[in-house]
Amino acid sequence: MGLAAYIGLLAAVGAERIAELLLSRRNARLAFARGGVETGALHFRWMTLLHAAFLPACALEAARREFPGALGWVALSLVLCAQALRWWAIASLGESWNVRVIVVPDALPKRGGPYRWVRHPNYIAVIVELLCIPLVHGAWLGALVFSALNALVLRVRIRDEERALGPSWQREFSQVPRLIPNPTARLK
Repeated sequence: MGLAAYIGLLAAVGAERIAELLLSRRNARLAFARGGVETGALHFRWMTLLHAAFLPACALEAARREFPGALGWVALSLVLCAQALRWWAIASLGESWNVRVIVVPDALPKRGGPYRWVRHPNYIAVIVELLCIPLVHGAWLGALVFSALNALVLRVRIRDEERALGPSWQREFSQVPRLIPNPTARLK
């Protein structure tokens, strides 16, 4: 894969992010209309900054790297799988999905789709993307730096989100792993 094709991939990921943000904005309006309450605004700013810097940083580093051959193709395959997981998670939550933490009082927890196996499938997709998108074109430094920063942000984000979702969500997901699926777990 040449640099131009990689830049095209980054542009496609950027367009996908814009589509996500538009959907999230619509879902936020619906949640607020139903009495939704937002938490975690501070960590959301850090998350936004991290994601805004990510794609340009990938492009800058990749310009100085060669396509890594088989590793690049494996990384691209994982990026595509992460996209599929992300949209499966979004579709499973429907209007409840958002990039912000907005909780509607008395909303029932949703356990469909990938949420049967893990509490946070969308974050798995983000983890895979921040590691693999840079590796598609050998940008290993970006993969390391952005993955480490994302781990710090997600540590705070997941804790705050789970607390905000409340006791009914916590009861429903008490036996569901956060990020690493348990393939032998019984499904509800």
